[in-house]
Amino acid sequence: MKQHTIAGQFSSYDRPSISSSDDSQVTFINFFKTNKKLLEHGIGKALKDLISLGIFPSEIGVDLLILAAHVFAADTRISRKTESQDTWTREIQLIVPVSDPDRWSSATNILVQMLNFLTGDRWMLSFRPRPRGFNRIVPTKPKRGITPPFDGIALFSGGLDSLIGAIDSLESGQNPLFASHAGEGVVSLCQDTCFNMLKRNYPNIPINRLRVWMNFLTGLVQGIDSESTTRGRSFLFFAIGVFAGTGIEKGFTLRVPENGLIALNVPLDPMRLGALSTRTMHPYYLSRWNELLKKIGINGMVENPYWKATKGEMIMNCANIPLLQQLIQYSLSCSSPTKGRWHGHSIEHCGYCLPCLVRRAALVKAFGVDGDPTNYTLSDLNSRTLDTDQSEGRQVRSLQFTIERLKSNPNLAKLLIHKPGPLSALPDENMAALADVFQRGMDEVATLLAQVRT
Repeated sequence: MKQHTIAGQFSSYDRPSISSSDDSQVTFINFFKTNKKLLEHGIGKALKDLISLGIFPSEIGVDLLILAAHVFAADTRISRKTESQDTWTREIQLIVPVSDPDRWSSATNILVQMLNFLTGDRWMLSFRPRPRGFNRIVPTKPKRGITPPFDGIALFSGGLDSLIGAIDSLESGQNPLFASHAGEGVVSLCQDTCFNMLKRNYPNIPINRLRVWMNFLTGLVQGIDSESTTRGRSFLFFAIGVFAGTGIEKGFTLRVPENGLIALNVPLDPMRLGALSTRTMHPYYLSRWNELLKKIGINGMVENPYWKATKGEMIMNCANIPLLQQLIQYSLSCSSPTKGRWHGHSIEHCGYCLPCLVRRAALVKAFGVDGDPTNYTLSDLNSRTLDTDQSEGRQVRSLQFTIERLKSNPNLAKLLIHKPGPLSALPDENMAALADVFQRGMDEVATLLAQVRT
C-alpha cells in the first residue's frame, strides 16, 4: 500500500516541492499547455463553451472544476486492489492550485467529510496559489454581452431519471442549462440522442447544454493500474453544474434528478456495507454540497426534486408521458452496458444489475409487463433459475433478501434507511418520507421479482 499525492500544475516550471518515499508516490497533472492556450482536461473548452452562451463563471467556479479534476483523476487512476490495505480504502492527498487558497482552506473539513463519505477512502487536501499569470482565468464579461436565457442548471446524464427531470422542467416553462460529463462513448451517445430529441420536441425553447469532456489516460499514475469503481465521479458531475451556475448572475439551483430508492441506496445484504454501496445522491452528501457552496461564497444550492418519489412514480407523474415513452429506449440506466460484449452481445442494458432491475420494476409499474421497450441482455428473468454465484443472480438475490425482511417486519424500513449514511440532521418528517419511499420502491421491485427463482 502507498499513500498517493495528486498535485496540479500550470506549467513544467510550476511544480511545488513535494517529498516522496517508498510508501508514498507523487503524480503531477498539468492543466495548461502554452501551445494550446487553453486549460487542459476539458476545462478550457468548457469555459469557452460557456462564454459563447454569455455565461462567465467565477474564478471560484473554475477552482472547483480544477479540484474535481484532481478528485476524478485520483479516483479512476489509483487501483484499490493494489494501493490499499483492505482492497478498498486508499490514502489520497490532493494539492490544488486555486485563486483564493485561504477561502478553500477554510472549507477543507467539509470537503474531506464529503469525499470520505462518497468514496470510502481517506482524503487529505491542501491548496496553494495559482502561479503568476494565472490569477485570473475567466475573461471580463463585456458590458453589452449576451443575456443568457437560463433560469438554473440541471444535470443531464442520459439516464431515465435525468430524462424525466428534463421533460418536467421544460413542460413547466423552465429553461435550465443542462450539464453533462462526457467521458465514455456509449454514455455520450445516449446523452446526445436524448438531448437532440428533446430539442426537436421543444423547438420554441432555446435548449442548450454544457458538456465537459474529461478523462485521464491509463497509466497516469506510474506503475499503478486504473480503478473501475468510479465512486467519486458524482463530485465531478456536481462540480460541472456548479461551475456553470456561478456564471448565472443570480442565485441558482442545480437540480440533480434521482429517484428516492436509488438516492438512498440502502445496502441490501450484510456484504454491501460502507463504500460498497454508492452514495452519489445520498441526502447527507447533498447536504455537504450545500454547506460547501455556502462556505466558499457561491450563491447556489443543490436539490434533488424527486427524493420522495420511486422511479415508477417518476415515470407515472412525468409531465409528458407520450414523449417519455418515445425516448425511454434511448436512455441508459445500466451500470455496465458494455459487459455483454465479452459474450458477443451489443452494447445494451444487462437487465440484472441493480439499476437495471429498478428500471425494469418501474416500467412494469407504469406501463405493465409489455410496456418496457428496453433491450436487455437477460431479457426474461423467469426463463431459468439465476445463479447467485454469477453476476446475473447476485443483485436479484440481494433484493429478494431485503424484500423478505421487509415483509416479515415492515418497521425495518425505518432502521435500514440509516445504513448508508447519517440522516440525523434531517427533520422527522423527512425521515418518515425516506422510509416510505424506500418501502414503496422495494414494493415495485418485489412485483418484478415475484416469480423469479435464484
